[in-house]
Amino acid sequence: MTSTADTPAPTPATPFHDLDAFTALPRVSGLTLSPDGTRLVTTVATRDAKGTGYASALWEVDPAGERPAHRLTRSREGEAGAQFAADGTLYFTSARPDPADAEAEKRSALWALPARGGEARVLLSRPGGVASVACASAADRVVVTADRLLGASTEAEHAALAKARKDAGVDAILHTGYPVRFWDHDLGPARPELFVLEEGVDPQGEPASDADAADPESTPQSGHDDGAAGSASTAASASTPASSSATTAASGLAPEADDVPHHLRHVSGFPRSHAFGVGAQVSPNGSFLLTTAATAEARGNVREGTIVRVDLATGEHRVLHDVPGEDAHVGPVSHDGSRAVVVRTPDSTPHAAAHPRLYVMDTATGETTPLAHDWDRWADVVAWLPDDSAVIALADSDGRRPVFRIDVATGEVAQVTAEDEAWSDVVLAPDGATAYGVRSSYLFPPEVARIDLATGDVVRLPNPVERPVVPGTLEDVETTAEDGTRVRGWLVLPEGQAPAGGHPLLLWIHGGPLGSWNAWSWRWTPWIMAARGYAVLLPDPALSTGYGQEFIERGWGRWGQAPYTDLMALTDAVVARDDVDAERTAAMGGSFGGYMANWVAGHTDRFKAVVTHASLWALDGFGPTTDAAFYWAREMDEEMQEANSPHRFVGDIVSPVLVIHGDKDYRVPIGEGLRLWSELLAKSGRPAAADGTTDHRFLYFPHENHWILAPQHAKVWYEVVLGFLGEHVLGEGAPTAPQTLGLTAPDPA
Repeated sequence: MTSTADTPAPTPATPFHDLDAFTALPRVSGLTLSPDGTRLVTTVATRDAKGTGYASALWEVDPAGERPAHRLTRSREGEAGAQFAADGTLYFTSARPDPADAEAEKRSALWALPARGGEARVLLSRPGGVASVACASAADRVVVTADRLLGASTEAEHAALAKARKDAGVDAILHTGYPVRFWDHDLGPARPELFVLEEGVDPQGEPASDADAADPESTPQSGHDDGAAGSASTAASASTPASSSATTAASGLAPEADDVPHHLRHVSGFPRSHAFGVGAQVSPNGSFLLTTAATAEARGNVREGTIVRVDLATGEHRVLHDVPGEDAHVGPVSHDGSRAVVVRTPDSTPHAAAHPRLYVMDTATGETTPLAHDWDRWADVVAWLPDDSAVIALADSDGRRPVFRIDVATGEVAQVTAEDEAWSDVVLAPDGATAYGVRSSYLFPPEVARIDLATGDVVRLPNPVERPVVPGTLEDVETTAEDGTRVRGWLVLPEGQAPAGGHPLLLWIHGGPLGSWNAWSWRWTPWIMAARGYAVLLPDPALSTGYGQEFIERGWGRWGQAPYTDLMALTDAVVARDDVDAERTAAMGGSFGGYMANWVAGHTDRFKAVVTHASLWALDGFGPTTDAAFYWAREMDEEMQEANSPHRFVGDIVSPVLVIHGDKDYRVPIGEGLRLWSELLAKSGRPAAADGTTDHRFLYFPHENHWILAPQHAKVWYEVVLGFLGEHVLGEGAPTAPQTLGLTAPDPA
């Protein structure tokens, strides 16, 4: 007889049957192509050794599809933001320590992997780190984005101020404008700035690292500080690239080009707000960049509408586009440098939805001409064809996100890809005949694939990660709403024969609200539910993108009307199926989806349970406290907020509700979750009993934000949600809380 200890644990049918296996699945994202078209590099994130985070590494994928993918980098801290330069150098950011400096602090630094191979080396480390890098495709020009303290005009001053704050233990921020935070982080006292990366010691004395780059002839051969007292601008010189140059020279080895020091030359000295970061579209020849500058206006309004051209040789800047009452974002620059694609969006109002449209801008004059205005989609242009006759774009469309080709002269739009998938990070081969990108759908997570732009044929390349097996099938479903509008979505069904009476149904409402269920989500994964026997409905109600402007307008400022009735209409259509059980249903959603879950709970008792994550509850309080109050003011006026606020219907909530919120959520502040929880217990149609017991639950994450990102917390999230649904939908009885919540006794030794 075999003992229990000798019996191997059963292998789960798929990773979605086991939450540890699911959180351990590697995750592919991002893509960059070398200018000669021979090298593709993507990023793969894997769970760290402690299981409390993810670390990413760079992997190379063969564009020809003949060789297996292979790993390029390896570190505990991980690598991100890979970009190829014109000479084939691969730049990236990483917080890994510099192997040449045993005293170096861990922070995001700029690294380079030579085109000819060899070890990666740190080029630049500075207080506040390096955020991103952008490279000219046909010239030796590298642009870096990094935060600089507002009181500093040089890198030396920035380093001194950063040291003063650190030494004093001060993290306070004094604001003079709005906004003050974004998603999950505070804004200020530094703001993102644009720099050009240059070789050599800065002639103005700005440091390449925490301090000035040392003169190679005077740097100690040991590579360490000699302990002599010095100013903030000369301390820590051993951490600069100049140290390794000096060491190499002193050793008698032939110096290498990679050993020269680097510094940053500031080029974004134009007026702008510190809101929301700063990006750059670098011209192919590296002579200039275009960037969008956010500007602060009266009463806390912020407008991202100023497009600035910066001469990268001189730093001279010139405003090309600045139209009051609209936002504008700049896209890629044509190969000849004469044009760029921009997206112009007039400010929305409570009575008119946002409507972004494409234009082609003259990069010398700023003049814009419409592009494909007859096409009723919201598009992002990702590249120009080599002859600049057309651009490649991505756009949500009917529950997918295909690749499109737009003729610049005529505005004619042709869809390139036709499968049920969503594309991102699309890059073009030098000949313009082939594109590469990251694609996904609800059948498979992101993976790298090749597109034939002439035929639309797609080939999956040998990836770093294999596709996981999903436990079920995916169907396209639709119905007609009460106003005659077509409403569609995806239906996930568990594998195998449906039980008698049908599968229990989970209505899962997407966030945004300007978005669509079209791409794989690691955060919102219906297959975990399907593995437990649930059918999952992923609807695209009014306000969803990919169905035309009128579909968005139907729900604009009227969140509780068409979006709600669309959800109920599609739910009615699905529960009418023989393989779905109309008596065992639940509703859930996050962000706007959480708002809709709250609205649903107050307007129908059809659902056995409701799960609401990071949700809006009382709109009058949400508006002034969200991180972008100015945008919310364009969405609803006070009358609309009152009419559409879920909190007014708390007395009608009879379904048990699971509230989930992270304290670091600045988009939907924690106050929304706290008020919802308080009012559920005191005022709902299912209030707490006299002894304080309740069927409602509140899952609170003190250190998570709008999303639950840490793998151990994602596991708890699903465990609590599944237990709550199991109790109220499946009738499984009160669940046992995960031991990691500290509410149950530990297993006996």
